[in-house]
Amino acid sequence: MVDNQTDHPGGNAGEVFRYSHGDARDVTVMNVKPMRRIRYSVAMSLDGYIAGPKGEFDWIIMDPDIDFTEIYSQFDTLLIGRRTFEPMVGAEGPSMKGIKTYVFSRTLQQSDYPDVTIVNDNVSETLQSLRNAPGKDIWLFGGGLLFRSLADAGFVDSVEVAIIPVLLGEGIPLVPAPVSQMNLELTSHRIYEKTGTVALEYQLKTDDPH
Repeated sequence: MVDNQTDHPGGNAGEVFRYSHGDARDVTVMNVKPMRRIRYSVAMSLDGYIAGPKGEFDWIIMDPDIDFTEIYSQFDTLLIGRRTFEPMVGAEGPSMKGIKTYVFSRTLQQSDYPDVTIVNDNVSETLQSLRNAPGKDIWLFGGGLLFRSLADAGFVDSVEVAIIPVLLGEGIPLVPAPVSQMNLELTSHRIYEKTGTVALEYQLKTDDPH
């Protein structure tokens, strides 16, 4: 006997096949589609800041060997906190056609920003729905407060940092205090010799079922 179902208790998209033969016990084989990853990917100064004290990004060196088109092609969803989003409104940034943006804020109103989705409640439900939906990976664009909140809730899969050879002295940190300890595993690294930028990719070690 074979039963084919489209959902299973784990909440991931996939199929469940149950086999039974004679008096033998049923064996369940799950064909599970992997969840989309949420990746915190940012540029950071050597002293640990992702933006200047007023949100400045003009210190970030654009290395000619970094293929930004290829990077953007890995994502179709962007997660942004209010403090990172507001300086971007009206600013001319890199083209991200085909990428849907979710802004997490308790104060912004959806009616004021029709081109993005404002998330001010049901955050966990929204994130889990995004991860279970088909599509590319999800770019946690910033800032540090949003990263800290999502990481504490078990919704961040990787931390990807491009270390820029500059010391800012002050600014917005990669992750603001207080922060719980996060254990990371290095999965990739590359040195861009033309600018001295170092790209590091880590996977978060977590037992969280998300």
